[in-house]
Amino acid sequence: MGVVHFLNVNEGDCTLIQHASGHNTVIDISNGSSVVSIFESVSGNHRQKDYPVNPVQYLKDFGVDTIFRFILTHPDMDHMDGMSSLFDGFSVLNFWDTKNTKATDSNSDWGRYDKRDWDFYQKIRKSKESPKVLNLLSGSKGAYYNETEDGKSGADGLYILAPTQDLVDEANETKEYNDCSYVILYRVNGKKIIFSGDSAEKTWDYILENHKDDVSDADVLIAPHHGRKTGGNRDYLDVLKPKLTLFGNAKSQYLDYNAWNNRGLEHITNNQANCIILDADSENGIDVYVTYETFAKKRNPNSFYSTKYKAWHLMTI
Repeated sequence: MGVVHFLNVNEGDCTLIQHASGHNTVIDISNGSSVVSIFESVSGNHRQKDYPVNPVQYLKDFGVDTIFRFILTHPDMDHMDGMSSLFDGFSVLNFWDTKNTKATDSNSDWGRYDKRDWDFYQKIRKSKESPKVLNLLSGSKGAYYNETEDGKSGADGLYILAPTQDLVDEANETKEYNDCSYVILYRVNGKKIIFSGDSAEKTWDYILENHKDDVSDADVLIAPHHGRKTGGNRDYLDVLKPKLTLFGNAKSQYLDYNAWNNRGLEHITNNQANCIILDADSENGIDVYVTYETFAKKRNPNSFYSTKYKAWHLMTI
């Protein structure tokens, strides 16, 4: 199994990876304190941003009880909204965190977010036992995430492209914490899926200089900063040439559609599709499913429903 669930969590990020090993990886969380179930009916046009799912309930509905690793890409509230609920609801064994020195998320809308999640984050990142806290950097190698127990490459296929210690140190000095966001390459069944967090120009300059071959000709890109124009220059797209890019939610005027359209690159947004599921086990490529039926059938009249994923097949890339 190599399945990625890119969840519709309003203006935030949350991704579940189900690995062949049986491990579950969760990257970021948002909308984790809501009470919306993935099985609530939705209607109307493609404004799926108005129908976010609760990732805690979503994971439970798919039978998840243990999270082998939770990765916080960087310390912004739209990537940790509901973090305490996640840790309350599941056994979380490992926690990946950057060594940022952000004291508080002063730019957050505390009417939208619960400050208890920020306080919980500050507490859990000091954990000495459970979960095990890992401050991994670009090029890190280790058992279970990209090496087997006997030191062979592979395992869960997670390769860290960024940050470096220099990027973390600079972000702590400038307070531009997007610059120390995790960027992770997931290698699965010969395919490349890239999770970009809120990475920006400095991060991608480093990646293109040091990991160009790793990211070239990607199969799927989770767009940096939800696809916003603030996600750095777009030169990296000429190297990645992703077959499909997934955009999170943001106000349309902030999304950089032109960078993809001008290059003829396929993209789907949570606002169109609701949750997006990638099944990398297909012999023909990656099967793409979406949870919003109207969008699926409009895009593909031959779309069919998968009881396994509770979603409609959209395409194979």
